[in-house]
Amino acid sequence: MERLQKVIAHAGVASRRKAEELILEGKVTVNGEVIKTLGTKVSTNDRVEVNGVPMEREEPVYFLFYKPREVITSVSDEKNRKVVIDYFETVRQRVYPIGRLDYHTSGLLLLTNDGTFANMLMHPKYEIEKTYVAKVEGIIKKGDLLKLEKGVHLEDGQTAPATARVISRDTERKTSIVELSIHEGKNRQVRRMFEALGFNVIKLKRERYGFLDLRGVMPGDFRELTPHEVKKLRELAVTQPS
Repeated sequence: MERLQKVIAHAGVASRRKAEELILEGKVTVNGEVIKTLGTKVSTNDRVEVNGVPMEREEPVYFLFYKPREVITSVSDEKNRKVVIDYFETVRQRVYPIGRLDYHTSGLLLLTNDGTFANMLMHPKYEIEKTYVAKVEGIIKKGDLLKLEKGVHLEDGQTAPATARVISRDTERKTSIVELSIHEGKNRQVRRMFEALGFNVIKLKRERYGFLDLRGVMPGDFRELTPHEVKKLRELAVTQPS
């Protein structure tokens, strides 16, 4: 189930704001009934008409994208910075990112036009594992790894147990490269976890999302997920502990 104005926008009929205006003006019907309430939810089986014209819904599409650094995870930016949607100009459907990677973080990002699928993957109770590789200032020791794995206290709460391992240490330059796997999605969580232990993150990349990785995909490129991968993501989400 998705909000009616969102469904209209994703179908390319109008922008989200214009869709809301159309609803309030009584120009949208669902199964023959005029709807004037914003936030009304509809399913794929509901018949939606705008100004008396039946709305055709886009075929759902699912993409894996290798987000470069210094790109905004959004469909637009008020400062006119590059956004992830700029890389999807050849895609006919109106896709949007599932979750976020911050401006300076690169790596694996999923995009879709399937709201139900996106909500499933982003819902806190599904806890799909996400793996990051971070280059940090300082030498990470065993005790630091144990703290990351046990959970770090942040201003918005304690992080859940994680998995961490050192990939390499450069004692001359005093830097470490660490792999960290988490199940949550707090804002800038990985950076803040390291910062809470006194380590500044120099580079950060999301390497894996569940079973998906970046093999065969270069920064700025994307590929369509296979039906099997989409099915497996759905199964992975619903089998995670709540």
